[in-house]
Amino acid sequence: MHLGLLVLFLFWTKSCWCAPQHGCEPGDELLGRCGNSVYEEKPTCTEMNLGYCNDMEYSRTIFPNILGHRTRLEAESGAEYLLLSVIHGLLNGECSPEIRLVGCSVLASPCQNDKMIKPCRSTCEALRKDCIHAFEAIEMAWPYFLDCDRFFASDQEGCYDPLAGLKARQELAMSSLSPEEPSTIIQFTYTSNSQMYSLLKRTAAKCSHISHVYSIGRSTEGKDLLVIEFSNNPGQHELLEPEVKLVGNMHGNEVLGRQLLIYLAQYLCSEYMLGNPRIQTIINTTRIHILASMNPDGYELAASEVEDNSDPELSNQEGHLLNGWTNGRTNAQNIDLNRNFPDLTSVFYRNRRSRHYRIDHIPIPDAYWFGKVAPETYAVMKWIRSLPFVQSASLHGGELVVSYPFDFSRHPHEERMFSPTPDEQVFKQLARTYADAHATMSNNDTERCGASFYRTRGIINGALWYSFAGGMSDFNYLHTNCLEITVELGCDKFPSEAELYPEWKRNKEALLSFLESVHRGLKGVVKDVDGNGIKGATVSVRGIRKDVTTAENGDYWRLLNPGTHILTATAKGYSRVSKRVHLPHNMNKAGRVDFILEKVPVEPDIDDHLFPTVDTWDRFDPYNQFERYGEPDVSEDGIERQEKPWWWNYFSQSGISPPNWLLRNV
Repeated sequence: MHLGLLVLFLFWTKSCWCAPQHGCEPGDELLGRCGNSVYEEKPTCTEMNLGYCNDMEYSRTIFPNILGHRTRLEAESGAEYLLLSVIHGLLNGECSPEIRLVGCSVLASPCQNDKMIKPCRSTCEALRKDCIHAFEAIEMAWPYFLDCDRFFASDQEGCYDPLAGLKARQELAMSSLSPEEPSTIIQFTYTSNSQMYSLLKRTAAKCSHISHVYSIGRSTEGKDLLVIEFSNNPGQHELLEPEVKLVGNMHGNEVLGRQLLIYLAQYLCSEYMLGNPRIQTIINTTRIHILASMNPDGYELAASEVEDNSDPELSNQEGHLLNGWTNGRTNAQNIDLNRNFPDLTSVFYRNRRSRHYRIDHIPIPDAYWFGKVAPETYAVMKWIRSLPFVQSASLHGGELVVSYPFDFSRHPHEERMFSPTPDEQVFKQLARTYADAHATMSNNDTERCGASFYRTRGIINGALWYSFAGGMSDFNYLHTNCLEITVELGCDKFPSEAELYPEWKRNKEALLSFLESVHRGLKGVVKDVDGNGIKGATVSVRGIRKDVTTAENGDYWRLLNPGTHILTATAKGYSRVSKRVHLPHNMNKAGRVDFILEKVPVEPDIDDHLFPTVDTWDRFDPYNQFERYGEPDVSEDGIERQEKPWWWNYFSQSGISPPNWLLRNV
């Protein structure tokens, strides 16, 4: 925000949002308490022409308005209109567009038969209850022109609900769901690893035209890390179709996410076959990858502990509660997988002030490969690098909140420090999407699990909550294009089986809304003059120091909040092209912006000399399985695997034993 605007709003917060001086109090002229100058011209209905409010459900308004503005120009130059235009940034994207719509209904109320229809007081009161926390967080008083008692009318007075249209659209989106008797039949029980594999394979076979299962690797004890994919063209990336991943059970004893993702796979398959239009739209326009269990070894240990504690011979049969917070959390090597990814956040902090150093798509440090890399971590990194994921969610347990990067504090000695990414506003909106669609996560009067997130309505910056390095979400953001949030599903890490169906009902809409939310912001193709897509081209947004790169055929996706953005596309050996783009608030799908780049002579770049051009994955990867050097092996159950790394035959034929650091995790 410009410094002048910031100073202005700081002044307003110190004051109490006093009314503008028109010679009388706002609204008093309509009560007959002012001079007759306001009524020199008889109020009549006029066409709505207030730029920031032109998407209201009505097209005619009246002046003077409730606040005493006599003309459209006077309304547009007032502090109230200015606040509405920047409130999204002031409140960090919260309570928008609700505040804007209600504010517009005050500035430009609907008009019928030359009479003003006031907005409903009940709508204002409900909005204030939901949003007052956002104003408190920035120490700002509730705006005076949203005084529910003064400027709003009761339902009996024939008032207008400015949020009715928004509510109707939300209800329409949910109309295909039947919470009472779902048409999809799911057995809400826990599943062992073998049961999970069997169920996912049966689901994919049932919906073979939209589904496919594949393994991204094996756990320490040799169990498949099985992914089920949903798409109208499974197994292939389609131009401009965004890719989303959902990961569960990263910590083996946090099991609710694992079960929810198994249920989600069944639900997507069944509802698509039953003709559910919402599910068909999601699958036909999105490529979805679901890894229900990233840590099957840890799950088995946690499940065995629960079975032991539920033994009727024991005095305390609350097995799921006795599981504790550690049994099965790590993998079979006792590695916490969410601390095992390369620590790129420290690299980011160390070099973010350097003009020449890239702070996105950061290479993996050489030293990482000499540490202990879990096979599960390696498999997921390979997976993340091999597909152009746009957004992701990792499902955990132990709290009821959505956290977002950075997870590692910008000051190593501060355990709880707000540490935003360049995409802070986008991440907040992504987290808000899940929290608001969840049945209870965003409740502003709920305290649970010993912590309280009511002031932020169920979302928090990860490092502000607690700091740790080597997390998967930070790795996604700093090494690839993907934006990942962490969803903490509840206080009980291993809930009783009776809780599985209620938890599915609480989370189903949130999961679907998250999948749909990838279709916002911008997408497009970067091509050369001959129409060929340019792989690895860079698309940047002015003011956000985080670039995205194009996929194999030149397509890209950039999650962005509404507003005006300047995009620039460039590639090595090509020209630079910039475009100014406006994303309106009422867009329900991603806008498309393509770029055509011309070839230019390649000039030496300082980056070529100061920083390595080869990713350490290619130079240090001890398994070197990212690129496939031959046809993959296919197991008896039809799952693609690459059993041995490329160097295996070399050592086998030469009679030389491979070094231990190569054999590790094989």
